Amino acid sequence: MKVTIWGINYSPELTGIAPYNQMMCEHLKLAGHEPIMVTSFAYYPAWKKSKEDAGRLYRTDSVNGVKVHRCWHYVPAKVSSLKRIIHEATFVTTSFLRLLTLPAPDVYVVVSPPLLLGLAAWLLTRFRRAPFVFHVQDLQPDAALALGMLKPSTFTRMLYWLESVAYQKAAAVSGISHGMLDAFTRKGVPPARQIYFPNPAPFPDLSTLPKPGGFRARFGFSKDDFLAVYSGNLGVKQGLSILIAAARELKNSNLPVKIIICGDGAMRPQIESAINQEKLAGLYLYPLQPVEQYRELLVDADVCLITQQAGSGAAFFPSKLLATLGFGRPVISVADDASELSRAIKVGHFGENVQPGDAQRLAEVLRKWASNKTALEQFGKAGREYVAQFESGRVLTQFTADLQRVAQVK
Repeated sequence: MKVTIWGINYSPELTGIAPYNQMMCEHLKLAGHEPIMVTSFAYYPAWKKSKEDAGRLYRTDSVNGVKVHRCWHYVPAKVSSLKRIIHEATFVTTSFLRLLTLPAPDVYVVVSPPLLLGLAAWLLTRFRRAPFVFHVQDLQPDAALALGMLKPSTFTRMLYWLESVAYQKAAAVSGISHGMLDAFTRKGVPPARQIYFPNPAPFPDLSTLPKPGGFRARFGFSKDDFLAVYSGNLGVKQGLSILIAAARELKNSNLPVKIIICGDGAMRPQIESAINQEKLAGLYLYPLQPVEQYRELLVDADVCLITQQAGSGAAFFPSKLLATLGFGRPVISVADDASELSRAIKVGHFGENVQPGDAQRLAEVLRKWASNKTALEQFGKAGREYVAQFESGRVLTQFTADLQRVAQVK
C-alpha cells in the first residue's frame, strides 16, 4: 500500500505532533508498505528554523528509511493570530504544489492542524484520484473560541466552514480521543466514517531505561530533591502560569520541591522573568531535552506535570501524557473536570488533577507528595497498566488496517 502523509510537523522535532507522524511513517515502512511524508522544515516548538534551512524552498530527506519531502513555510519570530494564519497558509500552498509533482498514493493521511489542509486535500484529490483520511489532532476552532483567542465572527464561521468541508469530503475522519469522536458526531460525521486513532505510546521495557541519577547529576539536583517536571511546548494553551504561581506558594517551604520546565514557546519570556526578577529558587527553566536526555529526565522525575489552560476543550488530549505513563511516572494534571485528561486520571488512577488557576491547591499536592512518596510507586504502576491500551504496535497496526479498508487494498 502506498501512503502519503501530509502534515506540518515531523522529525527532528521532538515534541507535539511530530513524533506521532514519525511513528506512523516508520511503522508503515516496517510493515512493508510505502509511506512518504510531505512536511515543513523543522521549526517547533522554538518557532525558528535552523540556519541551514532558512530560505530553502524544497528538500527531500531520508529519515530512517522514510522519504521526507520538506516544503518552505513562513515562521514568525513572534506568533499572533494573523501571523499563524499566514504561517499555516504558506505551508498549505507550497506543500500542495509539491504534492502535484508526486505520484498518487493509494491513500492520503492528512494531519490537522492546519485545518486548511482539509480543503487543500479535497482539491488535491480532484487531480490525484485517491481517498484521504482527515486525521484530527486538535479541534482548532473549538479550542480557539474556548480559550478566548478568537471571538465569534465572520472569520470563525469561515473556520467552521473549512472544518465542515474537510469532514464531508474525507473518506474517513480520525480522532485521538473518544471525546473527539463525540464531537465529530455532533458535527455531522456519521460513525461509519469515523476512526479512533489515539496517539501511539512508546511502551519501554523498564529494564532498558537509563540508570537513575543522570539528569540530576547533569543539572546539580540531589537525590533528595523532589522533582516535578513539565516538558513540552510553552504555549498559551498549556496554562503554564499556574506553575509560576505554585512556585511562589512554595517559596518559603522547607521541602525540597523543584519545579522544572523544559521547552520553548510563547510563555518562555514570562517564565524567565519570574525566575530572574522574583528570585524563585524552586523554579527552573531548561531547553527541550534531546531524546536520550529526555529519557533520563523521565527516569529522575518524581512526578510529571501536565497542564492545560481553562477551556482548552473536552476533546483535547495532551500527547505527552502517554510517554510519561510508559515510563511509570505519576502525574499531576491541571485541567477542567470535563477534560479528557481529567477523565483519564479518574479512570486510570495514576495521579491527581487540580483545577486551572488553583495554584494554592497545586502547591498543596506537591507538598503532600514530596513529604510522603509511598503513593508514587503505585501511581506509576497504575499508569503503566492504563497506557498499555495505547501501545504503539497495537495502535498503529489497527490504523494500518483502517487505511487498507479506506484504500480498498490488501
